[in-house]
Amino acid sequence: MATIYEQLRADIVTALKARDSVTALTLRTTDAAIQRAAMDQNKPIDDALVTAVLRKSVKTLTEAKAEFEKGGRADLAATNTNEIRIIEKYLPQGLDETTLAGIVDEVIRETGAASRKEMGKVMGALKKHPQAGLIDFGSVSKLIQAKLP
Repeated sequence: MATIYEQLRADIVTALKARDSVTALTLRTTDAAIQRAAMDQNKPIDDALVTAVLRKSVKTLTEAKAEFEKGGRADLAATNTNEIRIIEKYLPQGLDETTLAGIVDEVIRETGAASRKEMGKVMGALKKHPQAGLIDFGSVSKLIQAKLP
């Protein structure tokens, strides 16, 4: 089975052959962001890195889309919606709430965190967790806050 990155690279070629310029440009831009992140972090390109870059791209595009809608630029908002749809195809399904809560409980126990002041320690340990690529760190912070007094 191909990695997320291998699939993305193969789909760039497919989009170019099909003359699908929107998909090709979106995937090439994403590929460049992945390669830049790998160089900046001095890490190999693996699924965890690719997933992190994809999530960041979707978040950035979503924020830009909201600004375009606020500014009355429906054309640019539609472009961002299309790019988000293209990128989201490569994101793995996230963890269900029960599994995520179990992982958070496990990490809280392992780190010995006892208050919200130690939330950074928990987040750092979660980023090193084997399933870190499936965790949405934007929403997990609320879960951690609910579990720590």
